[in-house]
Amino acid sequence: MHLLGIIPARYASTRFPAKALADIGGKSMIQRVVEQARQAQSLSRVVVATDDDRIHDHVMAFGGEVVMTSPHHQSGTDRCQDALQQLGGSYAYVVNIQGDEPFIQPAQIDRLTAVLDGRVELATLIKRITDAAILQNPNSPKVVISALGEALYFSRQAIPYQRDQPVANWLDHQPYYKHIGLYAYRTDVLAQITQLPPSTLERAEALEQLRWLENGFRIRTVETDLETIGIDTPDDLSRALAQLDRV
Repeated sequence: MHLLGIIPARYASTRFPAKALADIGGKSMIQRVVEQARQAQSLSRVVVATDDDRIHDHVMAFGGEVVMTSPHHQSGTDRCQDALQQLGGSYAYVVNIQGDEPFIQPAQIDRLTAVLDGRVELATLIKRITDAAILQNPNSPKVVISALGEALYFSRQAIPYQRDQPVANWLDHQPYYKHIGLYAYRTDVLAQITQLPPSTLERAEALEQLRWLENGFRIRTVETDLETIGIDTPDDLSRALAQLDRV
């Protein structure tokens, strides 16, 4: 089965412009993501999808593969579909690898792709929450899963609400999972979901995956015990630099 890894990377970012080119220990963030993704055993190809000439030229300079996409895309999912259409090829799935996670582990990618059997429409990673601060942090989306391991709902709130327990004790009585934004899309499903208009729940939570659930698509979740470090602000760089000593 041929799997295409796509790393969406745009230059404009409200909280951290040009973060894809930020230096992390002598390499740009986007180069680190590419190098980590290339180590995944399951991916046939890894391509950066960008809307900026500076990122394009930089990726070419370090030997990466890159394609220019429209500057008008609202999400990384839309950029993945644009790149797939340009690249062609007979790929069964596209794996969307976040361009702001320079220490994504190849094992995380391979763990996610291990469930892709042709029947799975969409898949994503989750990690059990053990820190009460993360549970209550609206910037860390949570997910409730079914007995079959499929996503029932994503929220920025801690869900489910435990009526009979104080918030301080929630983690002792109920498993909670945070969402890690690594996605796999079956290519025919990717074409469909990028044609859907924004949904009511998506607008409320600002989480695009709710659009897919609202329209009846099924999202398989895969649990990982590996942590990820996303870089959303310049302050996050200090965490990334500290991580260098442990990679």
